[in-house]
Amino acid sequence: MAQELFSVRRNRLASRLSVLRLTVTVLMVGVALSYWFIQVVQHNKFQQLAENNHRRSVSLRAPRGILFDRNGTVLVENRYSFDISIVRELTTDLEYLVNKLVAITGIQLRDVQDEIDRHSELPEYQPIVIIRDASLSQVAAVAARRFELPGIAIEQVPTRRYRVGTSAAHLLGYVGEITADQIASLDFAGLTDDAVVGQSGLEFTYNQLLMGTDGRRQVIVNSVGRELETIETNDPINGTRLQLTLDADLQNAAEEAFAATGFSGAAIVLEPGTGEVLVMTSVPTYDPNAFALGIDMRSWQALNTDDRRPLHNRALQGRYSPGSIFKIVVATAALEEGLVTPDFKVRCPGSGVFHGQRFFCHLRGGHGELDMQGALERSCNVYFYTLGSMLEIDLIEKWAKKFGLNQVTGIDLPYEAAGLVPSRQWKQEVNDEPWYPGETISVAIGQGLVSVTPLSIAVMMATVANGGIRPIPHLLKAVDSGNGWSPVKTSMGGRVELSSETIQTLHEGLWRVVNGQGTGRRARIDGFDVAGKTATSQVISLEGRAKAEESDSEFEWRDHGWFAFFAPRNDAPELAGVVLAEHSDHGYLAAPIARHIMTTYLAKKDGRPLPEFPRPQTPVTTTNLVTEP
Repeated sequence: MAQELFSVRRNRLASRLSVLRLTVTVLMVGVALSYWFIQVVQHNKFQQLAENNHRRSVSLRAPRGILFDRNGTVLVENRYSFDISIVRELTTDLEYLVNKLVAITGIQLRDVQDEIDRHSELPEYQPIVIIRDASLSQVAAVAARRFELPGIAIEQVPTRRYRVGTSAAHLLGYVGEITADQIASLDFAGLTDDAVVGQSGLEFTYNQLLMGTDGRRQVIVNSVGRELETIETNDPINGTRLQLTLDADLQNAAEEAFAATGFSGAAIVLEPGTGEVLVMTSVPTYDPNAFALGIDMRSWQALNTDDRRPLHNRALQGRYSPGSIFKIVVATAALEEGLVTPDFKVRCPGSGVFHGQRFFCHLRGGHGELDMQGALERSCNVYFYTLGSMLEIDLIEKWAKKFGLNQVTGIDLPYEAAGLVPSRQWKQEVNDEPWYPGETISVAIGQGLVSVTPLSIAVMMATVANGGIRPIPHLLKAVDSGNGWSPVKTSMGGRVELSSETIQTLHEGLWRVVNGQGTGRRARIDGFDVAGKTATSQVISLEGRAKAEESDSEFEWRDHGWFAFFAPRNDAPELAGVVLAEHSDHGYLAAPIARHIMTTYLAKKDGRPLPEFPRPQTPVTTTNLVTEP
């Protein structure tokens, strides 16, 4: 019995020892695996952390490329400013450090906390910028207390400066801290969370050229982050310099004219033969300098909630009914499809019945009998109602497409919107409805469902001026990466096949709009044969407008005014463009803005002093405006 009891105890002991050996073995294997993971898998990480105890790599931000206008005027440059940052790895008491920094610099505690929270996923050794463009007093205060502020770094960095302020803001764009979506994009591969990149305009389009290459400085630091020694320096490479097609003087002339008239809107002027953009104005505008240092949330919200939409680039994103400018398309379609000849006449009694509905001309007494040139000159609605009923919607859409009115122009700017010229198929697909003949009549005078961007109208006018050669608008003229200026190769967008008869008819009719009895006489310039077309873009229906005129918000329901133009009318046109004056009620009020741009151009060309825009003698109100097409 005793022998059996001893045997049982021995077996139990052996079992326990086996379990113990297994446990120890597992623990040893775990320790070995952990050691292997730390030594091999995470070697680089811990080596970097170890080195960061005494060695630090300081990024040297490359200055972005400078932007010039076509004449060498500096538009965008860089200035140096100071950033004050927190390196969390170098402090054992982040709360104390933050409170001390707030007390010394006078910044808001909430702002500091928000910035730290926003970058909480960054490695602790990576600086978080707390104060951008710190004042000299802030820098001096921090520098004097460096030993009290372990973990605070001061860095001198290049900062974007827009020398022209609000001028051409939508065209130039602005810079800002890289977003999460951009970091994930291949276009921004290799950039860190604190990189500053182009966010709109040309700053965005040509970001890769403008950014340059950041440098690095290897330094030895002590336990509180103070730099003791520079080991190695790799200087940054400046971004590429860009020369733009923009003419700063013409741009200023356009913005001066808008300011004098008080209108919002857009103006685009092209060089027809090349597609170079000389002017691109969108009003109201904003100051991109506010973004250069990181715009605060309150200012950002104010810009985005402003009813005037200052961030909206009306030139290439705004879509409006083209009004009577669209008659150029209808006239071209009727001539090129062989439905009429230039001497085709229509009698205008002030209205006409089409498809069982009566449609009115803007001149209720009528224009009498007109041929096509006369109809363009007087902008007779009845004449173009007649052409529209002959063409029908699909042929109108065909020729609008040839002029590029329902597609983007291809300009080197982001976020361009495409226009809309309806067709039977489009309406069926979008609205699941048939096309009604009466809708064609409205489209024939540029109303109804048709909408275009100002930029597409400018390209159309350049195409007409060129005799059918359609340019691709562009803003980059030359680049300099350090070896001198190299012109940028460009190409034309294609050709609209137009007969010489059609070209002659359009040119003569549009010339008479300005120099005959048309509504564009305010754009007339002696010795510079300006051809153009005014237009009114309906905002709401006539019935709706009648009701709106009785309300307090009548202004916002007033029609928009257009003036599209080219000059001179010959085989070598120099300018083509458009002016849109929002809520001006009439196109002839946009014509003086275009005239001021052209007279500024001529003054520069002749070496004369630049003209000033004549101030309106009478404020623009609904009571002193005269009706026109």
